[in-house]
Amino acid sequence: MKTSFEKRTTSRQSHRFFSLAIAILFSYGLGTNGNAFAQQTRIGLLKYNGGGDWYANPTSLPNLIAFANEQAGMGLDPLPSTVEVGSADLFNYPFVHLTGHGNVVFSPAEVQNLRTYLCGGGFLHIDDNYGLDQFIRREMKKVFPETEFVELPASHPLFKQAFDFSSTGLPKIHEHDNKRPQAFALFHAGRMVCLYTYECDLGDGWESPEVHGDKEETHRKALEMGVNILQFVFMQ
Repeated sequence: MKTSFEKRTTSRQSHRFFSLAIAILFSYGLGTNGNAFAQQTRIGLLKYNGGGDWYANPTSLPNLIAFANEQAGMGLDPLPSTVEVGSADLFNYPFVHLTGHGNVVFSPAEVQNLRTYLCGGGFLHIDDNYGLDQFIRREMKKVFPETEFVELPASHPLFKQAFDFSSTGLPKIHEHDNKRPQAFALFHAGRMVCLYTYECDLGDGWESPEVHGDKEETHRKALEMGVNILQFVFMQ
């Protein structure tokens, strides 16, 4: 049972996120030249504890944002912000991205903060940079013990936004264990609140091609799927 302090904290966080949501919706309706993202929404990189390299792929989000602005007219703030799982600042970002190779640990307070954020309208994209799977599944089960990740079929609207992946589903960017790429989602009250991309490594693909020696075609495919994710999240 929540204490009165916890109830007040949750109420303040929900109000803060609600205000952000209203601002985003306002920009959808009144953006210059119909640009739904005229308010320059900023996205966040989620910093977590446990020893995993949350800071991996430093060029990935800036590259994705630049591509989304150029190819889909999103008008996102060009620079993402780093935000901690347990911070009240989490509620300033409608979309946060988590990546890495190793261990992830959410404290009880972080679990509650992340759940409040996601249930209140926020969205988390998790991209396995190889080696993250066992840890992130364990921690997300703490956040949503009542639900399970479900795999999204290629027919899901996520794969047919600005770019059409409806015949293939999630693209394969890096090999890892040579398994097929899979997109898993968590739903709360009928809304997708978390997307987990596995055996795909979109984040590596978003990085500048010379970092991992990716072909331009591979780099672009990853960016196109990233734009689809952003569009789906902001329009669902």
